[in-house]
Amino acid sequence: MHSTAPKSEASPRWKPAIATVSLGVAHLHPIAAKLDAAAHNGQGGLELFHDDVAQLAKVLRDQATDCVPRTDRDYEIDAAHTIRDLCAERGLSVLALQPFRHYEGLIDRERHSERIDELKHWVQLSKILGDSLFILIPSSFLEASEITGDRELLAADLAEAADVAFPVRIAYEALAWGTYVNTWEDSWDVIKRANRPNLGICLDTFNIAARLWANPTDPTGRLPANADQDLRESLDRLVQEIDPARVMMVQLADGERVDPQTPFLHAPGLPTLLAWSRNARLFPCEEERGGYLPIREVTDACINGLGYTGWVSMEVFSRTTGEDDPAVPIQHAARARRSWGRVLELLEAKPEKESI
Repeated sequence: MHSTAPKSEASPRWKPAIATVSLGVAHLHPIAAKLDAAAHNGQGGLELFHDDVAQLAKVLRDQATDCVPRTDRDYEIDAAHTIRDLCAERGLSVLALQPFRHYEGLIDRERHSERIDELKHWVQLSKILGDSLFILIPSSFLEASEITGDRELLAADLAEAADVAFPVRIAYEALAWGTYVNTWEDSWDVIKRANRPNLGICLDTFNIAARLWANPTDPTGRLPANADQDLRESLDRLVQEIDPARVMMVQLADGERVDPQTPFLHAPGLPTLLAWSRNARLFPCEEERGGYLPIREVTDACINGLGYTGWVSMEVFSRTTGEDDPAVPIQHAARARRSWGRVLELLEAKPEKESI
């Protein structure tokens, strides 16, 4: 049994979680080190990235001594059992398996069938990893020639995914750089059209603010002045329109103010917001590290405004997680813990919305 530091004394309304990608990249930072870091810093829930499952599966394959032919999926199943045992030893819960990328709206329907087959494997992994987790599907950012923006087809694809996964839940998230679905409004519309009981929405503060407010390639770091009003109006609609019972996760992250000429912003073939997201997210309330998005307003709307209770996850992608340093997991988990304390001060400064 691994000893851990005391859990953070969070409000019972919200429980702190963290994405494993926020604790280091899979090929440099073993999953056990990440789990230790999360447990020692009070993050009781995990968004498990499939990269960590695949990396552990590779290790298990390399260690195998029998000659029985086995597939990558077989080793991923073994990895899932191992991760669940490691989490149980540390008092951690796997909340989500993600990201199931580039699924909805594929024009090539043979490719769609292949993705459904892969989804069935993810459902098997999910049933091993936890008792009540969801699979997260982010909106596709494939080229427009490869996918359709037809809302009815997008909804039909998500409905099929929910039916295949049932009773495992599916969460759909709008990425700020999504080809056709890039706002919470877009994702919520598709979810409502799909109309499945195990299908809900994931709200991400970075994606909401990045799409409506930010422009990392501008010297100001933001869109024109009307972005403030656009964001306020969108958050007002969010509070009025989204059913809190359909919110499967609220993810928190800020964005780092960077030099507009920073090379990673101009990576060939990558949407600017994607390049920025992969390299320069921060934990919320890390203004001392360059955080500047209106995350406090977005967080307040997604949690207090909606009356959301439950797990709140730190989902930070950063160039710092790719450093070849064994201290990365514990450093990032400690930053997340400090950030969570600041977030709680924000959330508890205002009364939560009464249930309707």
